[in-house]
Amino acid sequence: MCLAVPGRVLSTAEVDGALMAQVDFGGVRKEVCLQYIPDARIGEYVVVHVGFAIQRLDEESALRTLANFEQLGLLEEEFGDGFELAARQRESAEGTVK
Repeated sequence: MCLAVPGRVLSTAEVDGALMAQVDFGGVRKEVCLQYIPDARIGEYVVVHVGFAIQRLDEESALRTLANFEQLGLLEEEFGDGFELAARQRESAEGTVK
């Protein structure tokens, strides 16, 4: 399955003529193309589908969506082991590991 997943823009740069960003998806960082939303700013949340940011999303909606996707196991399916590892590290840092 290929989801459209919200993530937070960490940095932006032009790479080979294309506007790109490092985006954080709840601990997993991926490079994303910003050509459809060239005015996206660091700290904003964007919805990403197949490597392209396709729209902005407010923080509350983004975090709620990420939590729902994680609860349903969809993020693990989408990001594989990288998401699982990041989730464990986040839980450990927060002291919520059971």
